[in-house]
Amino acid sequence: MFLKKINPNLNAALAKNGFMEANELQEETFSFIKSGADLVISSPNQSGKTTTLALNVIHKLDEPYELSPRALIIVQNKEKVLELVEIFEKLNHYNKLRVYYSHENTDLDNDKNLISVGIDILIGTPKRLSDLFSGAGFDINRLKMYIVDDLDIILKSRHESIITRLSDAIERTQRIFTVSEITDKVELLAEKLMVNPTYIEMDEEQDFE
Repeated sequence: MFLKKINPNLNAALAKNGFMEANELQEETFSFIKSGADLVISSPNQSGKTTTLALNVIHKLDEPYELSPRALIIVQNKEKVLELVEIFEKLNHYNKLRVYYSHENTDLDNDKNLISVGIDILIGTPKRLSDLFSGAGFDINRLKMYIVDDLDIILKSRHESIITRLSDAIERTQRIFTVSEITDKVELLAEKLMVNPTYIEMDEEQDFE
């Protein structure tokens, strides 16, 4: 078992892809994410943050359900979108959650149409997700997880207003931010958007991303 009490289908996918043992970051964060707490996870680059996010989303959502997305994941650019999609393709093999992505090079109208058919996880860049949810009629109050990966980098691109606006539109959800460093801006935004945020700081380099 990769992690105690992990979803069996996810555990099978992890084993299929050679993930036989959780690293320190995944062990440290699993129970916190499972609890539904709002989290700021700080860990060095190449420490497994992105993989950690993907496996926890799959564990929590478990199987396809409903029309509206239940997890929204914001990443910095197209390259990070595609990287995360590739991770989901591997780890979501048996759970079969409906994953969709959108970035500045995808067709906005087509994205809206396909999302309206029904998805579980939506991955995208800040500006594209802002465009998608502006007047699109999606019920984002069905979201169980609102995640911003590499928030410290995204804030350097001056997307704080988008992160805030999307968060404010959701009544209740678990909010998770990952960063490589907890800066003043990260802490201020977390205290503004989250409910009693828990800060988890990992200093050592881990085994994989």
